[in-house]
Amino acid sequence: MDLATFLIQCLNALQYGLLLFLVASGLTLIFGIMGVINLAHGSFYMIGAYMAYALAPWVAAQLGGGFFATLALGALLAVLLGIVLEWAFFSFLYEREHLQQVLMTYGLILVFEELRSMLVGDDVHSVAPPPLLAGSIPLGELMTYPVYRLFVSALCLGLAAAMWWVLARTRLGMTIRAGAGAGNREMVQTLGIDIRLLFRIVFAAGVALAVLAGMVAAPISSVYPGMGGQVLIVCFVVVVIGGIGSVRGALLAALLIGVVDTFGKVLLPQAAGVGVYLLMALILLWKRDGLFRAG
Repeated sequence: MDLATFLIQCLNALQYGLLLFLVASGLTLIFGIMGVINLAHGSFYMIGAYMAYALAPWVAAQLGGGFFATLALGALLAVLLGIVLEWAFFSFLYEREHLQQVLMTYGLILVFEELRSMLVGDDVHSVAPPPLLAGSIPLGELMTYPVYRLFVSALCLGLAAAMWWVLARTRLGMTIRAGAGAGNREMVQTLGIDIRLLFRIVFAAGVALAVLAGMVAAPISSVYPGMGGQVLIVCFVVVVIGGIGSVRGALLAALLIGVVDTFGKVLLPQAAGVGVYLLMALILLWKRDGLFRAG
C-alpha cells in the first residue's frame, strides 16, 4: 500500500466513522438518557436518505433552493417527526419493560418500510451531490478524493462540536445529563423541571441527527430498501463499545469501527465483516461497561 492509497483509506475511515457517529449519537442519547431501546432508529436514517432523494426536486421547483435548503427542510421535518413520535408512541414506554419497547419499535420498523414501499417503491435510487461539492482533489499523481466526502466529514465534526458544547456548556445540557437514568427522574422533577418535555427534546434531537446522517450519506451510498437495518446493527455496536449513554464514547467507538472496517475491507476482505464484532468482543473483555460511562 503506497502513501496515497493509505491516505485515501484514512480519509475514508474518518468519513465513515464520523457519519456513523452522527447516527449512533442520537441512539446513545435516546438509549442512555431516556432508557428506551429504539430499534426504529435505523429507520430514521433511511427516512433521511429518502428525504434527500424525494425532497430535492420539490425544493428546487417550489423554493428555488438546492442541496443545503433540502438539508435545512429535512432537519426541520425530522424535528417535527421526532416530536410527534415521542408524543404518540414513545412517551408511553418510559415505565415499560424493555421487551415491550422492542416489540413496539420493531412494529414501527415494519410501518416505515411499508410506507416507504408505497410512497417511493422498492427501486434503488441515486442522489447527486451538489455541484459546488461535486469535484475532487488530487492525492498523488494518479489518485483523487471527492470533495463531497470531505464536506461530510467537516459537517459531522461541526455537529459533534456543537453537541459537545450543548451537553457540556449549556443549562439544557446540564439538565439532560442530570436526567439520565431512571433513578434520577424523580429528583429532576422535584427541581421543577418538566422531564417529559426534556425527553421530547432529546428524542427529537436524536431523530434529527439520524435523519441528517441519512441525507448527507445518500449521495455516497445511494438510497435503497433495507438500508436502515444495516446501519442499526452497527450503531448498537457503537453504543455498546463506547458505553451506554456516553457521547464521547460513541465518537471514539465510531472512529475505531471506521478504521477497522475500512482497512479490513482493503487488507482482509474475506474477514472484513468479522472485524467490527471482534473489536467489540475485545473491548468488552477489557472493559465490560464500554470505553466510557454516561456523562
